[in-house]
Amino acid sequence: MRLVARFLLLPLALLALIPLDVTLVAQEGTLENIPPKDTTPEEIITRFAAKEKEFKVARDQYTYRQDVKVQNVDGETVKGEYHEVFDVLFDDKGKRMENVVFAPQSSLDESGLSMDQGDFEDIRHRLPFVLTSDEIAEYNILYVGQQKEDELNCYVFDIAPKQIVGKKRYFQGRIWVDDHDFQIVKTYGKGVPDTVASKRGKEEHLYPKFTTWRQQIDGLYWFPVYTKADDELHFKTGDIHIKEIVKYEDYKRFGTNVKILYDGKELPPGQKPPDQKKPDGTNPNPPQNSNPPQK
Repeated sequence: MRLVARFLLLPLALLALIPLDVTLVAQEGTLENIPPKDTTPEEIITRFAAKEKEFKVARDQYTYRQDVKVQNVDGETVKGEYHEVFDVLFDDKGKRMENVVFAPQSSLDESGLSMDQGDFEDIRHRLPFVLTSDEIAEYNILYVGQQKEDELNCYVFDIAPKQIVGKKRYFQGRIWVDDHDFQIVKTYGKGVPDTVASKRGKEEHLYPKFTTWRQQIDGLYWFPVYTKADDELHFKTGDIHIKEIVKYEDYKRFGTNVKILYDGKELPPGQKPPDQKKPDGTNPNPPQNSNPPQK
């Protein structure tokens, strides 16, 4: 998430995160630099990007609650906090809407920080990063190996934009793709580009590295459930320590007119996708949820 800091009356945007020790929140295996078996990195990319496109459509057909907390901290002292809880719902005409259920007065301003509209857009759209078949042409995608996340065997890719076009923002970092469902189950990285402060008083914009964990919902797609950032930001005017937690909870599929596709086929509400056979004709073990950090 991007924040705009106010320090000595000069606006500064923020967030760039120190590496998160995800081993504290999930059983993570060693990254092994080995090629995929019976497939190629290019085939994996094609498969997960197609699934991400399906997932992007499917998630827009679910209701859920999002809990956002941003803190400016000094050691154990919280100097300022922004906290908002809102439900993503549909009105009686099926139009998507948000209903704020908890939003105390933010105290970030008192600590020297403030948030603008761009920050709220990041909270809603950037942290739950999705990479679809419509977008992969914009990125360099590098296969780096295989790694276990809890009980999941994952293909690991590093991604970065090929070029920055206009004011468009991109993701740069690492993704973990489950080798059973060919879906992204974890993301670690940041939004780019950053904007460095200039002598002309130009606003300084730094963006966070964050980790987002997903879990499987309704036996279909892997939905974001938890995002965490914890960073010491090094501004020219001084360091600022930011902590962020975003929770995505209570996913529920909306309505009876919604169509959700899995591998190109429509599934009725409540029906799970059929098991997929391995090349030897046996059924694979059902995927296990990747454990997000304790809430």
